[in-house]
Amino acid sequence: VQLQASGGGLVQAGDSLRLSCAASGGRTFNNYAMGWFRQAPGKERDFVAAISWNGDSIFYADSVKGRFAISRDNVKNTMYLQMNSLKPEDTAVYYCAADSYGILESPSVYDLKEYDYWGQGTLVTVSS
Repeated sequence: VQLQASGGGLVQAGDSLRLSCAASGGRTFNNYAMGWFRQAPGKERDFVAAISWNGDSIFYADSVKGRFAISRDNVKNTMYLQMNSLKPEDTAVYYCAADSYGILESPSVYDLKEYDYWGQGTLVTVSS
């Protein structure tokens, strides 16, 4: 499956932004669990959020809980990340990823090695 992330940009602290991840090719989109990770300059790639194939299971990193919301539209083959109350520390390249297993389990959901396919990333910059 090919993943294309989009929606990044430059915003001010407190603003909102919605990222999209469009999937094409591969198996049917609803076979995959999906996740968002982010990588700030000079840092490792960290887990942000994940959603199971049918949306029944959702996980968030503590740092974004209550501010970000992950969702998916299996008809449009697209996953979303609604980001509210953005902070300068949210500045990073955001990557979407697909997990062929489809079902999310802790703690593997937080591990980037769990995901089989990756998009190219979209840059989010939050100014103070």
